[in-house]
Amino acid sequence: MTDPLLDLADELYALPLADFTPARDALAKEHKADKSFAARVKALKKPSLAAWVVNLLVRRDAPQVEQVLAVGTALREAQANLDGEELRALTRQRRQLTAAVTSQARGLAHEEGVKVTEAVADQVEATLTAAMVDEGAAAAVRSGLLVAALSATGVGEVDVAASLAVPEARGFAAAPRDATPPPRPELHVVPDPEADEKARAAAARAVEDARAEVDASREALATAVADIDALQARALQLQAEVEELKGRIAQLESDLEENDDELVDAEDVKSEAEDALAETETQLARAEAALARLPG
Repeated sequence: MTDPLLDLADELYALPLADFTPARDALAKEHKADKSFAARVKALKKPSLAAWVVNLLVRRDAPQVEQVLAVGTALREAQANLDGEELRALTRQRRQLTAAVTSQARGLAHEEGVKVTEAVADQVEATLTAAMVDEGAAAAVRSGLLVAALSATGVGEVDVAASLAVPEARGFAAAPRDATPPPRPELHVVPDPEADEKARAAAARAVEDARAEVDASREALATAVADIDALQARALQLQAEVEELKGRIAQLESDLEENDDELVDAEDVKSEAEDALAETETQLARAEAALARLPG
């Protein structure tokens, strides 16, 4: 039996992005008699812009998406069969196809009045690439219930659980839609007699929150200023120590140069002393020889 939340989610995630949250909240209120189901409806996450673009593509151009997924299947089979030549050809085709389909998706979003930046387009292309290289990601894309973009690291399976609106969405296929905005679910909004009081209370809470944020920001600024003052004082101290060390180094270098000069002089004296010693030793030897020759 199909989870009724899937069919309801299929309607919600086909809506323009700006309409998602009010429609979801109204549906949760409509089903408030079933608290468990209403909580599940309320828990449905608003999709990121990239996820919404992929969901739009799945509903508006399902054949193009199926072509992408078919190439992905062939790519995985070639990889499993270690067919290098086919793998290289399919890899080139994959890159060309994901780029072309991403461009198509941007065009569909433009028709809906939504501008897709290069950064978002990169996320869309990364999601299509993940769907081509990973079977689980392919099923997630086909569901049309993405809340976040997918990416494949090339190591292990793509983790799609956090990117799906409903865990059971793998295996679900989004219903195709044409360019006409899909009919919104019939909503029965009951007027709230306490709406004004709740609005005032919410506004008061917002003011309190804003004041708390201002106080926190002021405290953070004061801490930053104190840190800067301390660091500037430390910098002055270190600079003084550096200057002192530079002076000490200069003095040591001067002492070293003077010592080198004295060493050269000492070596000259040593050389002269060695010469004198040799000469006197020679004279001594001659005198001793002359003494030895005299008759005793």
